[in-house]
Amino acid sequence: MELLLRLLVAHVILLALSYSFVYCYPSPFQDFCVAANETNGVFVNGKVCKDPKSVTANDFSYSGLNIPGNTTSFIGSNVTTVDVNKIPGLNTLGVSLARLDFARGGQNPPHIHPRASEILMVTKGTLLVGFVSSNQDNNRLFSKVLRTGDVFVFPIGLIHFQMNVGRTRAVAFAGFGSQNPGTITIADAVFGSNPSIPREVLAKAFQLDANLVRFLQIVYGPALWS
Repeated sequence: MELLLRLLVAHVILLALSYSFVYCYPSPFQDFCVAANETNGVFVNGKVCKDPKSVTANDFSYSGLNIPGNTTSFIGSNVTTVDVNKIPGLNTLGVSLARLDFARGGQNPPHIHPRASEILMVTKGTLLVGFVSSNQDNNRLFSKVLRTGDVFVFPIGLIHFQMNVGRTRAVAFAGFGSQNPGTITIADAVFGSNPSIPREVLAKAFQLDANLVRFLQIVYGPALWS
């Protein structure tokens, strides 16, 4: 009985160790790797490490998320990102933040974050949010209306959106599992690529008339914003 118990304990320990090796974030080799604005040096996750002796508290700080974003754009929203480009000290830490402001009826159109999952909390107003699963899962929509204090999670790489469905402005804050999550807005990428995706490709893919594809490429194309 004692031998069986020892074997069971050993098995549990081995499982725990194997789990930790697979799922735990790797142990860092230094306290931090603050991103430097230079090209000479050793790159760590795409950024050169700043000399630790020249690092200050300002490298880990950002001010301004209390300021509402400008929501006068045609989509009626504004995203203020706080990633490694705003806080150099975020480099290699695997986290970042954003403030989302919505005018009445405004939306953050369908997009993906190729390098991060997202967790969002509404601090003011009412948002309709949702994400779509992959083709493998039959492109199911997971959607919900969120109010102040509600939280929703968007899995990495999946198309998702937010829209203000309330009667007032809305504000939300989002956290990301990457210091540089990236954003690919679906309509911009498909119809506004540079150079343009051939119209016959898009016309067949979306079952649209070629003239409508041309119109959409003009609307979303870089020439409109240059």
